Amino acid sequence: MKNMKNWKCAVGVTAATMLSAMMGVSAFAAEYDANNPPITATAQGQVMGFMDEDTYTFLGIPYATAERFEEPQTVEAWEGVRSAQTYGTVSPIPDQTSVGSDEMVWPHRYWIQNEDCMNLNVWTQSLDTEAKKPVLVFFHGGGYTNGSSVESSAYDGKNLSDYGDVVVVTVNHRLNVLGFLDLTAYGDEYAGSSNLGIKDLVASLEWVQENIANFGGDPDNVTIFGQSGGGGKVTTLMRTPAAEGLFDKAMCISGIAGGSAKEDEQKVAPLLLEKLGMEESQIDELKNVDYHDLITAATEAIGEVGLSWGPENDGEYILDDYCDWANDIPFIASTVFSEFDYNWMVEGPNKNEWTDEEAMEKLTEKYGDKAEAFAEEFQKVFPGRKLADAYFYDAYLSWAAISRQGVEGVLNDKFKNSNAPVYEYLFDYEAPVNGGTLAFHCCDLIYLFHNVDIPVVTRATGGDETAHKVQDEMASALVAFATTGDPSTEKLEWKPYTPDEKNIMVFSDDSSCKILNDEQLYTLAEEASK
Repeated sequence: MKNMKNWKCAVGVTAATMLSAMMGVSAFAAEYDANNPPITATAQGQVMGFMDEDTYTFLGIPYATAERFEEPQTVEAWEGVRSAQTYGTVSPIPDQTSVGSDEMVWPHRYWIQNEDCMNLNVWTQSLDTEAKKPVLVFFHGGGYTNGSSVESSAYDGKNLSDYGDVVVVTVNHRLNVLGFLDLTAYGDEYAGSSNLGIKDLVASLEWVQENIANFGGDPDNVTIFGQSGGGGKVTTLMRTPAAEGLFDKAMCISGIAGGSAKEDEQKVAPLLLEKLGMEESQIDELKNVDYHDLITAATEAIGEVGLSWGPENDGEYILDDYCDWANDIPFIASTVFSEFDYNWMVEGPNKNEWTDEEAMEKLTEKYGDKAEAFAEEFQKVFPGRKLADAYFYDAYLSWAAISRQGVEGVLNDKFKNSNAPVYEYLFDYEAPVNGGTLAFHCCDLIYLFHNVDIPVVTRATGGDETAHKVQDEMASALVAFATTGDPSTEKLEWKPYTPDEKNIMVFSDDSSCKILNDEQLYTLAEEASK
């Protein structure tokens, strides 16, 4: 990796060279600092960021704008230089009324909410328009209901950009009722309403194509990656014809391919109107309903229909299957060891203090008469592993929406018509925190973003030598994939996955690519759930 710590060629655009910036031409300037912040151009106007150590940082850049329930539009050009030194607003979400059980190991950061939330953040090591650095665009999790690009400090792109000499972009977009309420039955004005959140993502990628060269990036080498709901956004974009040509590689982290049928999604709006005491003729008044009242009623309505917020597979904007062009996209899918089976949620001593007898009691509670077979098979797959860990292994889709079985389904679906390789990883690093914390949903992002040393994040990893080794391995693989489409590095060969040869990179204190042969665990867990 290129180490930028001891060097900064201040290639870019300063106030003294605005004309050249507007022409898309880089200019050499004095070294930037807090008193001389970097300025670069976008199609809508110039933006001023700041230096975070040696990383050019631009926050809250608008990529589109829209009125409620309307499609994203191009931002109007502005005069002068717009500040891009603070995060922009994020999509409104339902009220958060309690502290999550994962707050210690996955601290959240809730930010100012506004429906005008279509903005993005950029971290880069160069403003040279000819630098052509690989570009990594991240879509946050939270399903399609919650989350933002700033929800976790682990999403900060500075360290990944610095470590890998890449351009990192993180994106905000409309969520929940604002991004996914189907109003198409109420006239042409709402023809595109059902997938506005995905249309926002397409608009963000169009912005990247048009502007990223001015941030040192290569528009012809864009990788999209997302975690949980963000992973679903990645797979959805590969089923979205409008996204053709906007990215070159894709990575679905602890996510699944989702989407609901149009006939089901269209049941929500009538219920919403009913709960708000409104008639169909008042549909336009939905644009003026207070968001709190809107999301409260909408949450009840979609729950009664039996759905959750997310993309609609309408057969037009979003297809049921991957687009033909997606067959040429190299792809990674992944999961983590325990996902939502958090080991800190079990009352009593930490699982590392359990005896084998106590572990078997827990396994019997979970798997019934399949417990003994599950334990025996687990120890074949993970020789030498504590039996207690078997209780938390997220093997089967029934136990959580995202699982080892689920990610294999995503891989097989992508593989069936693919001309490009697909890869798989399992994150299996146990952090030395609170007696031992198994890999849980979200935690691998800390290491992918190379953010072990961010203070509020360090407490979730222990911050020891092994944590740093794991983050180097994961970030190096991500950068290699973004650069070439192959995540192998000098230290770790990563073989492609096929249904006949299920190679999987296991990131742990002893990372390696192997074949787990854990299918029998899926079978046993599935049988136990019936």
